[in-house]
Amino acid sequence: VQILFSKITGTPIQSNEPPRTRLQSIFFWVRVLLSLAVLGFAFAVTLGALFQGKTTMWPGVPPGVSVVIFFFLMCFVGLMEGM
Repeated sequence: VQILFSKITGTPIQSNEPPRTRLQSIFFWVRVLLSLAVLGFAFAVTLGALFQGKTTMWPGVPPGVSVVIFFFLMCFVGLMEGM
């Protein structure tokens, strides 16, 4: 996220660390892509289960409402994580 906002605003990132070597950059971007792949898979599995009703949500709650509740709770957890 920091790199994205730096590119958008045109502001350089100030760091006390030396610039990454080529090997460090490759390792960094492989980790980023792996993390995005795992995150995408987790969301796909979770949303698939919510839409198919394979969760422990209360009976009678429509799948769309379950998805809204899920994203609300994920936002809440993200905010709490940042505090």
